[in-house]
Amino acid sequence: MVRTWGGAVAAFHPRILARQRSMSEQKKRIARAAAALVSDGDTIIIEAGTTTALVAAYLVGSKDISVVTNSTLVIPYARSNPNISLTVVGGLFRPETESFVGPSARELLMQFHVRLAFVGTDGFSFDHGMSTHLLEGAEIVQTVAKQAEQTILLADSSKYGRKGFVRVLPLSAVTRIITDEGLRERMNEQDRERCAESGLNIDTV
Repeated sequence: MVRTWGGAVAAFHPRILARQRSMSEQKKRIARAAAALVSDGDTIIIEAGTTTALVAAYLVGSKDISVVTNSTLVIPYARSNPNISLTVVGGLFRPETESFVGPSARELLMQFHVRLAFVGTDGFSFDHGMSTHLLEGAEIVQTVAKQAEQTILLADSSKYGRKGFVRVLPLSAVTRIITDEGLRERMNEQDRERCAESGLNIDTV
């Protein structure tokens, strides 16, 4: 909360607060597993999202990490870690996602090449790939994926089977998916078979 004269107002948009509360323990485990993939001296992009932002919180033991992000949620974690060199790309600020988007953000992101990109989604499935509700968010993820050697999707299992308004990327475009153990329960038999046949790396934590 932010204190005001005679009261207080929420520090974040209600949608952000709701997302932070949803599947919070699963998101922490996912972010911790993602952070374990980061090596000393690494270069990474953390795309906006309540799960992806948590990756920065678990980089405590890593050294000399260069982080590029369009997410303001990453800043509090990165500023308290002297081993992180943080670059925040500017652009049009969207309070409902705590992110910078639009042409300026995309142009700035294209200046970087990183080993790992951690991205989020509003929904994912084998039929529709990754999808989101905002076109400008989809454009950011598409740009980020082009600048990374490996693109890693971080998504809790509640996102599986959801279909957003805008298609982002096919699942074949990501190197790995990190999710929670609830994914298998949400998959039907056909999806499990398709998963096995695809060879897609899916880590459940």
